[in-house]
Amino acid sequence: MNYGNAKALRRNPLGAALVAALLIPGAALAQDATTSGSTAEAETTNLGKVQVVGSRIKRAEIEGPSPVTVITAEQIKQEGFNTVAEAIDTLSQNTGSVQNDFNAAGGFTPNASPVNLRGLGPGRTLLLINGRRANDYPFPYNGRSNFQNLNNVPAAAVERIEILSGGASAVYGSDAVAGVVNIVLKTNYEGNILKVKGQTSTDGGRDIADIQWVGGKTGDNWSVTYAFESYNAEALWGYQRDFMDSAADNPAPPGTYPLAAGNGRGGYQPPIGIQIRRLSSTGATQGYVLPAGRDCSGSELYRYHFYTSSATGANLGPGCGYDRFPAEQTVSNGSNDLSGYVYGTFNFTDNLEGWASAMAFHSRSRLGGGVEQWQGGPQPSANFYDPNLGMRIFPIRAITPESYGGSEGTYQKFEEDSLDLAFGLRGTFADRYDWEFTLGGAQYEIVRDRPRLTVAGATNYFMGSRLGTTGQGAYTGLAGVPNGLPVYRLNLDRFYGPISPADYAAMSTMVHYEAVSRNASANFVLSGDLFELPAGPLSFASVLEASRQSYDLESDRRILPSVREIYNLTGTGGSGERNRYAAGVEFKIPIFSMLTGSLAGRYDKYDDITDVDDARTWGAGLEFRPFDSLLVRANYATSFKAPDMHYVFSEPSGSFGAITDYYRCSLNGIGTSAAVCGAAGANYNYSAFTTSQGQPTLEEETGKSWTAGFVWDVTDQLSLAADYYVVELENVVNVQSGATILEAELGCNTGRYPNGSNFPYPLSSAYCQATLGRITRNPETNQITEIRSGPINQSFLGTKGVDATVRYRLDTDRFGDFSATLQWTHVLEQTQKLSADQALLSYRDLNSNLDNRSRVRLTVNWSNDDWMATVFMNRLGSTPIWDPNVPVAYPDFDTRIAPFITWNASVAKDITEKLNLRLSVVNMFDNHHPVDKTNYTYPYYWRGFDAIGRQVGLEATYKFN
Repeated sequence: MNYGNAKALRRNPLGAALVAALLIPGAALAQDATTSGSTAEAETTNLGKVQVVGSRIKRAEIEGPSPVTVITAEQIKQEGFNTVAEAIDTLSQNTGSVQNDFNAAGGFTPNASPVNLRGLGPGRTLLLINGRRANDYPFPYNGRSNFQNLNNVPAAAVERIEILSGGASAVYGSDAVAGVVNIVLKTNYEGNILKVKGQTSTDGGRDIADIQWVGGKTGDNWSVTYAFESYNAEALWGYQRDFMDSAADNPAPPGTYPLAAGNGRGGYQPPIGIQIRRLSSTGATQGYVLPAGRDCSGSELYRYHFYTSSATGANLGPGCGYDRFPAEQTVSNGSNDLSGYVYGTFNFTDNLEGWASAMAFHSRSRLGGGVEQWQGGPQPSANFYDPNLGMRIFPIRAITPESYGGSEGTYQKFEEDSLDLAFGLRGTFADRYDWEFTLGGAQYEIVRDRPRLTVAGATNYFMGSRLGTTGQGAYTGLAGVPNGLPVYRLNLDRFYGPISPADYAAMSTMVHYEAVSRNASANFVLSGDLFELPAGPLSFASVLEASRQSYDLESDRRILPSVREIYNLTGTGGSGERNRYAAGVEFKIPIFSMLTGSLAGRYDKYDDITDVDDARTWGAGLEFRPFDSLLVRANYATSFKAPDMHYVFSEPSGSFGAITDYYRCSLNGIGTSAAVCGAAGANYNYSAFTTSQGQPTLEEETGKSWTAGFVWDVTDQLSLAADYYVVELENVVNVQSGATILEAELGCNTGRYPNGSNFPYPLSSAYCQATLGRITRNPETNQITEIRSGPINQSFLGTKGVDATVRYRLDTDRFGDFSATLQWTHVLEQTQKLSADQALLSYRDLNSNLDNRSRVRLTVNWSNDDWMATVFMNRLGSTPIWDPNVPVAYPDFDTRIAPFITWNASVAKDITEKLNLRLSVVNMFDNHHPVDKTNYTYPYYWRGFDAIGRQVGLEATYKFN
């Protein structure tokens, strides 16, 4: 938190307390908030007690047994951010990777922004709005689990954001495993502020316009606060950045890697635009065919290329390359968002106040998930026999933007509406107890539409009617062609020719999704001082809660596994509800003058179809203050996470994918190893349908966490803080993949994994019986017809690390006031077990891990009279290279890539008492990403880096009555 935010925070006593406790060294540790000496301290005298995330007990000191980070609205603006999600993304504790606009452009939740504290997963960080649980995003994260979306919180309404890192289920219940983010909205506001901001990128595109109106009015016994925002952002496409506009941007030297996204032994090879593969009787590729008289003129984006084998370097044959294919997606969504917030209070008596709040959000967003690629006939028989060509073929044709009527024709479009209403009464009695009763309800609705080829339309356009089956009628006795293949005649004119928007419209449709989530709750909180102990009052807070949660996801029926009318696209639906009841209590116990203890316990009762039933959690903390400037603290907490609604209630979904049938390979005497079975041909390596659906038998995840550290005000200007943390989760829900199930099938029947290691479970075990029940085989051929994947409780997840903060403040008479805050998180260990039979795996430094090993954020502020300036630095620590095998053959390659550092800056001036202008620059040095020469998959760097680059913004703020 920045010292320069003091002026904005002193509007109300709570804000002033935060200034005193978090900005002024010494105040955070004091047993009371009364201070004297400096001007800032004098302004914060007699503030009383405040409530901060992590406890419902009001306290005079902000720092407690668990570390809390605060980001203010002024800080968000100073550091150059436009949204809540942008600010939270820079938290040093936010070490986990998440789906974003870029890496989820074609995925399940591409229009949402989750938070992933400690890298434990988005659903394991609880999001609160004014202390109340936020409603779930209606679409599941990665198609699996539920989470909350930061994008629907209007930045204009935010007063501050409080972040507690660590378990807090004993206070808040489920999901408070990795931490809690509490977004506190403005209250008791006086006056009006209009803010207008325009922003653009110096590399081109991504224009942003943001208009905010914040205001309020107070009377003798009432107040109203309101905030309205219009946020509009232009979409940015991958091909609008020259370092990622083509597969030719692959940084790898020719011949370094296997053919993947355009690089092979024969040098650079473009992704496929148009290609016909000639297949053997076993389905293996023998070469590529370009029929006589055909060329690559079907699109201006195609070019002729002669392909070679990535495995052997042998010539395969000609095809039409499509260099821009991977760049036909947006790297940042376009959106038009409207949001509003209103909060009002009315004092009935000196001891009774009523309040109400409403927050609404409407968004129209658009994103491009890439162009489609048609790959043969209906699944699973994508290949077929063509009598004109006289061979078994597998054709591939990429659809280019011209066929959609331009890149905008590929847009997926989202329309989102959310509404959150809350009402409450609060007061005091007996001059010592505070109480509050709250009723709240929220609804979040989304409609999503995306263009997509239909199976029937694409088949009819490219292939026409089915002519027959090999081995029957006129198609018997074909040399080198197995029986049972469908027979089609590929329409070469259409396959190689241009596809007009009318042609695409005739063979495509708009896939439609609708989703809604709802949450209704009631809670009653009673807090105060029970009685006096020798070292001070024994404080407590108790809570009673009841809530109902529901969701309904309706996917287009044509993408359901049982229908599959949309080409190469499957999906799922689901609906369900659950009721929850809870009771909790906290105590703050002054043991003696220098030592304070805290104790919390909570009971949650679930009324749904899962096996959760109930959960009991507790937490305890210690605060030791040997002298006023030093706090030594420790906290231990148990936590839990109830199974996500979609894990429980999702309907079957599925897709085809390549598998290796180890058990069939073993039964036929071929072998059991991955190497042997993987090379045994099409009888053991084929496409199978894998489905997944909800599991009502899931149990809750359970966890424990503890922190220990100190806060030390070294001088009046310098403050240090450091905390060590440990978080461990048991019974973690993990989705069994099809590959995992097939490996377990072999192990259950043979006692060995495909790699030869011992399998720990006998065939008669419950684990093996459940695993074998997930596989269906054709009784005649013994070939797999379906694998039923799904979530199960089987994993362990753990992390350890260190958080540290340094704050410095220097006030001068001549040169102005300076302040600096440095926050650092370093992950010491990340461990997991995907199943009970596996050894504990340390995965922090594995190449497949996209989480950050370390993060640093630095903010430096300066102010002098009417001038203010801020410099902000965000550093993501070094990460493992993408492919660990490369340095073995090429020793000059590094095993880690360099840290990624971006700098923001802003300068502001009060032109008049009412008008302020601010110039901001985000990513001043236009740093997009560090180079990783082993990353041969588009965009050839981790997608969590910055595709947009330098952005320049100008903001005008005007105050009026």
